[in-house]
Amino acid sequence: MARNHNKMTREEAGRLGGLATAKNHGKQFYQEIGQKGGEATSRTHDRDFYQEIGQKGGEATSQKHDKDFYRKIGRKGGESRNKT
Repeated sequence: MARNHNKMTREEAGRLGGLATAKNHGKQFYQEIGQKGGEATSRTHDRDFYQEIGQKGGEATSQKHDKDFYRKIGRKGGESRNKT
């Protein structure tokens, strides 16, 4: 979207807000808010919900990517586990 009378688009404002937040907070901040969000979500959804969205996500991803994609990410995951 083009700017209108020097006004920022929502995308630009969101990006700048995200950059400012990242600059002011460290990894621990994001871990804490992620944990809080996960805890809140787990109270409102059951195991079946997560299985269903996981299956839908897997199906959508498999339609977008070929076997070579999965080989590459599997290799990267294996490499990162070996580093720890």
